[in-house]
Amino acid sequence: MPADAPTLDQTEILLIRHAPALTEGRMAGRRDVAADCSDAFAFAALRGAVGASDHCRISPARRCVQTAAALWPDVAPTPDARLWEQDFGAWEGVPFADLPDLGLLSTAELAAHRPPQGESFLDVYARVMPVLQEVRALGGRVAIVAHAGVIRAALGLALGAAESGLAFQVAPLSLTTIVALPGGAFSIAGVNRMRR
Repeated sequence: MPADAPTLDQTEILLIRHAPALTEGRMAGRRDVAADCSDAFAFAALRGAVGASDHCRISPARRCVQTAAALWPDVAPTPDARLWEQDFGAWEGVPFADLPDLGLLSTAELAAHRPPQGESFLDVYARVMPVLQEVRALGGRVAIVAHAGVIRAALGLALGAAESGLAFQVAPLSLTTIVALPGGAFSIAGVNRMRR
């Protein structure tokens, strides 16, 4: 067993961001857009990096369902609505160039900022945490196909502060791994692994 492999009393959580979303240059959090799953080489590389898993959960978003089907055609993952991307409310479908500039907000303010009729990153964090605690109890290797916001929430959990997760860029079709340790802690084993 490799030195960094989880022991029997640990859970390895493999967080996979969906393939590139076909957003047409518009905000898509809860807007259900398709994914570009045409890069067979990238999917093969990611499949090899992930390896076998004991359990698989996915966001019900079409882009995540398509990504999981391209990764594992013979697997029926468990959909979990708590794994949806952040709801950007009135900003959904707005061209990226027309979104407000939030660059002056501190990280803590950005995490708490809620778009009109939407949810904040802290709201996402609050709904994703129970999922991570549930999969922790499963043990073994758990694959989750979800969104950048969900993966940032998991990184915030591992770092002990939700807003810390916002410091990470999460590329499409990348793998981030956290390990659930005994006693409730999480360790970050790898971030944003992808084909180069």
